[in-house]
Formats: sequence, C-alpha cells, structure tokens
Amino acid sequence: MGGRVYLDWNATAPLRPEARAAMVAAMDLVGNPSSVHAEGRAARALVEKARAQVAAALGAEGAEIVFTSGASEAAALACAGRGLVAGDIEHDSVAAWVDPCLPVDRKGQVSVADPARSALQLANSETGVIQDLPPGIAVCDMTQAFGKLPVAFNWLGCDMALVSAHKIGGPKGVGALVLRRGIALEARIRGGGQELGRRAGTENVVGIAGFGAAAEAASRELSAGKWLEIEHLRNILENTIEAGANETIFVGKAAPRLPNTSCFATPGWKGETQVMQMDLAGFAISAGSACSSGKLRASRVLRAMGLGEAAASAVRVSLGPGLREEDVMRFAEAWLAAAARIRARAG
Repeated sequence: MGGRVYLDWNATAPLRPEARAAMVAAMDLVGNPSSVHAEGRAARALVEKARAQVAAALGAEGAEIVFTSGASEAAALACAGRGLVAGDIEHDSVAAWVDPCLPVDRKGQVSVADPARSALQLANSETGVIQDLPPGIAVCDMTQAFGKLPVAFNWLGCDMALVSAHKIGGPKGVGALVLRRGIALEARIRGGGQELGRRAGTENVVGIAGFGAAAEAASRELSAGKWLEIEHLRNILENTIEAGANETIFVGKAAPRLPNTSCFATPGWKGETQVMQMDLAGFAISAGSACSSGKLRASRVLRAMGLGEAAASAVRVSLGPGLREEDVMRFAEAWLAAAARIRARAG
C-alpha cells in the first residue's frame, strides 16, 4: 500500500520549495515598503522584483500588476459596479458581481455578444473547459489557466485579468489583478496610496515574494513540457475509468480542456459520497470548486451545461507535477472498486 495521493491541485497546489525559500528570506526584512529609508527600500525592491516575476510569467510586460489578497479580492476590484454580464460558469468570486445571462452550451463554452461588457474565464476550475476569448473582454479570470497553459495576458486582448498565487504553488492569501495600461480603476480598499492608489494597505511582502518565486518556477515548468506529461496521466486515468464504468459521463471532454483536469459523473452515486469514500481510501479529490464544496447542492456550472440530475454525481480529479502513473492507477483501481460495490448494492 502506498501513502496518500493528492489529486486536488485545482483547489490548491502544494507550496513550491522556491516559494518557501523566498518567503523565509523575506521574513528577515524589517522595513515597510512605503518607507524611504534603506530598510524600506529593501522591502520595496523585493515587492518590485516579484511584480516583475509575475508579469513575465503571465506574459504581461507593460501591463500593471496590482497585488491583492487573492483572486477573489481582485475580482471584486475588477468587477464591482461595472454592470458586467457572464455565463453561469464563472467562479463564485466573479459570479457575485455579474449578471449570469450569457448562454452556455453543453460543452461548457460561452457565447459572448458584447465583450466590453462581459467577464469570461479562460479555463473552468471544475471541468477544465477552455474558452475561446473574443478580443476586448472586460475581465478574464486566468486563475486556473496560469501556469498550465502557454498563454499570455498581452495576447488575450482583455482589459483586466485575475490570478492567485496558491494555484501555482505559491502561498495562500495573495493574488493579483492585471490591468492593461490606461484602464481606470476605483479602489475598493482605501486609506493609503499603495499599489498606485488601487489597493490601500501595507503590502504582504512575505506572500508577494513567494508569489513571485512561484510564478518564475511555474513558467520554467511549463516551458519544460511538464504539463504535457500531466495530460498523458489524465488521459490514462480517464481511459481506465471509462473502460471499467461505461455509465460514467466525462464532462467537457468534447471541448479543449486544461491538461490536468477530469470531471466525471456517475448517475446514482453522489459526488460528496465519492469524495468521502476516496478520502478514506487515501485519495484527495473534490466534488467541484473548493469555494463551493460543502454546500451540498449540485454544481451550477454543470447545471448550466445541461447535465441535469447527473450534476449531483460529479467529482473532479485534478493532477499536478510529481504525480506518477502508479499514483493515478491506484486511484482508478480504488474508484472502480467502490463503483462496483455501488452497482452491486443497486442491483
């Protein structure tokens, strides 16, 4: 028997050693980044180094990077009060600020009529489905795509984008809003002039340093083809499950997807039950977005895709670097054994 296997990378990625080292080093800095003395300038230099690292990894050279407490705060900063529309597949942090009136097809892709008034994610956290972004999108959630896909903010043609450090192996509690130069933005947190007046409050120097180091490491990993290897493992997983449980529905498989994400539904077997059974068997998976789990209702993303009652039976497996084929096969075998027991009881 092997140890536990973590298969919930879309919820959060393990902290990278590069990020840990950068954070430990940053803890020794005394100064406030807004102070003009030597100690303050040292802290400011670390923040600006991280800003350059994040911009380079995002392909956002020349854009503005506003550090926040995470993608959720960045979403509020970008979306609040703008009257944006979206499909009902956006992450809760974006959905809270938009009208979910745009049509979503059964492949999970959204039709956008007016990009300048629309928010559209690049990739979905639950299904992995990748959107074909039209130029001029007002707000793009790049959180799940960042580090997994070879894309750049400067290519996308959007006004603003959201990212989060902990999805790429950085620390939790830090993220960024990326803005095309010239975009007007009203601060939501006021009281200081930090982040070019866009976000008041002393910068989280330790977290930002970890974010910058993680972004640089994630960029190297992507260039080295690591996510193509992960896609191969994901395909092995899906083929194995499909061969042993032909009633299982693979969501979004007809559309382009993130290389690491598999969302599948088995009618009659609740997603929450699957998560608990796999947890007891030593595998961490989820029943949807981490921000929505535990709410005991079928995913609105899957319902928007027309999955109907089967949406309550969906789970998400998301892979990451360092996993081996034997890890994936151990999970598939454990899941298939549990599925066979469910079928035997039902029959």
